Amino acid sequence: METPVDDLDQRLQDANDPLTDIMPAAITLAMMCRHRTMANWLRTEFDGYGEGDQLPPYRIGLPGHLVARSPQYGWIPAPIDDEQKETLGHQNLHEGVKSLEKTCLACKKGSGHRITYDPEKLAELQSRINLSAELAITVSRDTYSDLLRVIRSTIYLWTQSLMGAGLGGAHNSLSAKEREQVAHLDDPTQFWRRAITEVDTLPVPGVRNVGFLERLFGGAG
Repeated sequence: METPVDDLDQRLQDANDPLTDIMPAAITLAMMCRHRTMANWLRTEFDGYGEGDQLPPYRIGLPGHLVARSPQYGWIPAPIDDEQKETLGHQNLHEGVKSLEKTCLACKKGSGHRITYDPEKLAELQSRINLSAELAITVSRDTYSDLLRVIRSTIYLWTQSLMGAGLGGAHNSLSAKEREQVAHLDDPTQFWRRAITEVDTLPVPGVRNVGFLERLFGGAG
């Protein structure tokens, strides 16, 4: 079912409407507009990137904390110096929006998600810091939320531009003239570049905090 631009614009500003549920409507709208590049970007963000895919900059080098498993105390901050923290404390995120949002919702406020390394990467890190313990990296809930907010803001800026080009109001289909009016907006790169710099000025929410009982009984996904 086609979703009008106005409806999508309102949903993007509603903190109780998950991005996972919004994106199929955005894909439908992109196809209505014949915005194939935007539709492909939306699908990739929704499904996730492969390990060999080129990631956009908002998914690269996100801050994290290297942790090591101690036999006595469990996971603790890895015993590394400040230079190593700066060099090694970053993570690329390939997962799709549904997975990212589920991870974020499952985290308590102020906490994070621990990501383990594959054997090859683990061996490389152990060698670099001369440590035999199992290592992982913890990425904070806020970092996940910030990433999802950039993606959400990208879609918001696109819908705002569609509305500015005259596509507001109820539409079940678009005429050839209307599609021509918005053809120049089929460029997700311009919108995510703007989103990166403008995100804190936009009326677009991050991922809402979920209470303990909601996490416990499955409300987080």
